[in-house]
Amino acid sequence: MRILGVGSRVSHSEFGDGVVINVKSTSYSITFIEHGNKAIKLDTPLEIIEAVELDTDLVSLFDVEQSLTKILQKWLDAGETIPLGDKWKGGKLILKPGRSDLAPKEMPIDSFFHKIVMARDRLRVMEQRINASKLDDEEKVNIQQYITKIYGSMTSFNLLFKYNEHYFVGEKSVGDNA
Repeated sequence: MRILGVGSRVSHSEFGDGVVINVKSTSYSITFIEHGNKAIKLDTPLEIIEAVELDTDLVSLFDVEQSLTKILQKWLDAGETIPLGDKWKGGKLILKPGRSDLAPKEMPIDSFFHKIVMARDRLRVMEQRINASKLDDEEKVNIQQYITKIYGSMTSFNLLFKYNEHYFVGEKSVGDNA
């Protein structure tokens, strides 16, 4: 099977004439004159009007986005995208005061969750900076113990996370294996 390059002109039995605008591992992105952009599987029969050779040195938009995301996360201390547990999506956090003369406060739970994740990410950055610092090992261990205790205090928020691997983990007892 011949793979067409970006810029190839083709004709599709259902969508008519179009131009290949991207080549992915399993499909072409083709812009058709009368039907707009469509994803067409590579093995779909197409009439080739004008073929352009596939450039093997191309980088896809997906590759560029992935690279930029990693760079931004590294240099801006931005963390990975952590998903909120499905049961909490669209929910709200309600803080009801103990006094009846005060109004309750509401906040979208995803906003609250975002703040929790940002606190966790900043703790991780602090850990990295402490470990890379010129502090002596004893000082590093003393500070690290406080950070571990903070993680332990935040384990109550683990119920918000979609995946266990994103949980806060505090100090483990001798019987813990993980």
